[in-house]
Amino acid sequence: MAVSSIPARSEDPTARPTRAPRRPRGEGQWALGHREPLNPNERIKKDDDPLNVRARIETIYAHRGFASIDPQDLRGRFRWWGLYTQRKAGIDGGRTAVLEPHELEDEFFMLRVRIDGGQLSLAQLRVIADISREFARDTADITDRQNIQYHWIRVEDMPEIWRRLESVGLQTTEACGDCPRIVLGSPVAGVARDELLDPTPAVDEIVSRYVGDKQFSNLPRKFKTSISWLVDTPYESNDIAFLGVEHPEHGPGFDVWVGGGLSTNPMLAKRLGVWVPLAEVPDVWAGVVGIFRDYGYRRLRNRARLKFLVADWGVERFREVLEKDYLGRTLLDGPAPILPSKPVDHVGVHEQADGRHYVGAAPVVGRVSGAQLSQLADVVEAHGSDRVRLTPYQKLLVLDVPSERTESLIDGLRGIGLEARPSAWRRGTMACTGIEYCKLAIVETKARGEELVARLEQRLRDFDADISIHINGCPNACARTQVADIGLKGQLVVGPDGRQVEGFQVHLGGGLGMAQGQTAGFGRKLRGLKTTADELPEYVERLARRYLAGRSEGETFANWVIRVDEEELR
Repeated sequence: MAVSSIPARSEDPTARPTRAPRRPRGEGQWALGHREPLNPNERIKKDDDPLNVRARIETIYAHRGFASIDPQDLRGRFRWWGLYTQRKAGIDGGRTAVLEPHELEDEFFMLRVRIDGGQLSLAQLRVIADISREFARDTADITDRQNIQYHWIRVEDMPEIWRRLESVGLQTTEACGDCPRIVLGSPVAGVARDELLDPTPAVDEIVSRYVGDKQFSNLPRKFKTSISWLVDTPYESNDIAFLGVEHPEHGPGFDVWVGGGLSTNPMLAKRLGVWVPLAEVPDVWAGVVGIFRDYGYRRLRNRARLKFLVADWGVERFREVLEKDYLGRTLLDGPAPILPSKPVDHVGVHEQADGRHYVGAAPVVGRVSGAQLSQLADVVEAHGSDRVRLTPYQKLLVLDVPSERTESLIDGLRGIGLEARPSAWRRGTMACTGIEYCKLAIVETKARGEELVARLEQRLRDFDADISIHINGCPNACARTQVADIGLKGQLVVGPDGRQVEGFQVHLGGGLGMAQGQTAGFGRKLRGLKTTADELPEYVERLARRYLAGRSEGETFANWVIRVDEEELR
C-alpha cells in the first residue's frame, strides 16, 4: 500500500500548521528578470517610449488642441519634453490630494528649459526672454536646478517654441520624466580662479551622447546629476555627483558620490571612494545610470529612486557592480574633497582667473519675467559681456566684466530688480513654484517668500549672519527644505480661529557639507513646530532675534539650533 504524503495532524489542537517561507516580493528590477510593468507609470513607458510623443505634439496635438491629447501622453509622456499641466486657478490646497488629475489641471502647461551647467549666451538669453513674453505671459522663473521655468504655455505653440530654442542650442528634452534630468554645474566653470579642472567638456559630452538616447529614456524614476570642480552645487542631494579633487599621484580629477535625494524620504549621497579623470566622467556616469535602469526598484514609485538601491546595497557592492559589470575595469581609490572655508554662492563681485570679474545677483525667490530678462540682456551687452550663468540657488551671474565696469553693472542690475549686494534675507531665501501653478502644492510659496523677505529687510536690515530659508509648497522638497537653516514644508494648519489655513511645518538647522566644519544633516524637526503662513514673518523674525541674542562668537545658526532648548525655537 502506498504511503500517504499528507502529514499527520498534530496532537495539539491549538497548534498552527507550518507555512512555507514567503518568497520576497519582486521590486520590478529588470536585471533580475522582472520586466512586466508593476504600476501604471511603468505600463505607459513600456507601451511607447515617451520620447516618441514629440512627433504627436507636432503633428496632431498642436493642430487639434488640448482636448485631443491622449491622457497617457498628457499626464505621462509629455514630461519627457519638459511639459506638465499646471494647476487650475482657484483650487485651494485642501483639495490637492482629493481631486482627480483632470479636475486639478488647467489647459496650460509649465515648461522647463534645460540649461545644463547653467550656461547661457546673450543670444540664448534673448530667445528665452522673447518666448516668455510671446507665449508664457511674461513668466520665466529661475529654478534651483538651473532651469528656466515657463507657465501658461499652450500645446499649439510648442512647435514654434522648440524651433526658437533649438535655433540657439537650447532644448527641453528630458527636462522632466523618468530619465536623466539637467546636469547641474558650477556657474563659474571655466573662469573661476580656484578651479584646477574645468568639467564643462564632461557635461557637454554627457548631454550630447545620452540626453534623448532611448537606452536611458526609461529609468525607474528621475535621475539627477551634479558635476563641478568647486563645492558650489548641492552635490549631496543628487543621484550622482562628481566633485573636484586632487589625487596625490594622478593630479586633478573627480570624487564620485551616489544615492542622494530629498523628497519625503531624504537621504544624502555617499562617497564611492574613487578618483575619476575628466575623460572618464561620461563613462562612469553612464555606468551608474545603467545600474539604476537595470537594478532600480520599479514596483513602488515612492521607492524607485537610486537612493533606495544604494541604501540597500551599500557603497562597496555598488562600486563592485559598477566596476565589474558596467565598466569592465577597476577604478582608482581617491581622496575626499577639500571643502572651502565658507559656503560659496557667487553673489557679489569676484575676480576671474583671467583678471576680469563676474558679478552675481539675486532676484527674490527666483522670480523673474521675460521683460526683466530682456532688460538684463541689454545691461549685459552694454557692459561688454556675452555670458550669463544661472545657479542652483535661484541666482544669476554675469561673466567677463572689466574691473572698471563692475560698479556700473551693479547699478544697472539694481535698476531692473536684480541685487548684487542683497540683504542676507534676499540672498538666503528660495521658494518652489507653489500652489500658484503646481498641482501637487498645498500652499502659496513665491508670494509668501517675497512678503517674508520684504518684512525681514524692513525689520532686520542689518542682520549680519547667513541664514538659508527654503520654502516648499508640499512635502516633496523641490526647494530642498530639509537642508536649509529654516526649512518650511507647506501644509494646512489650524489657525487662531480653529479653522484650517495655509501654513508650514518647520525644519531647523539642516544643511549640506558645503564648507569646513559643516556637518551634513537634516537638522531638528520638533513635534508640533508649525506656523500659519500669515504668522511666518513674525516667527522668523523672533527666531532670528533669539539667535542674535544667544549665539556664541562665530556660532552658526545651525549649531545654535542644535544647542538650545526647544522653547527657544518656538
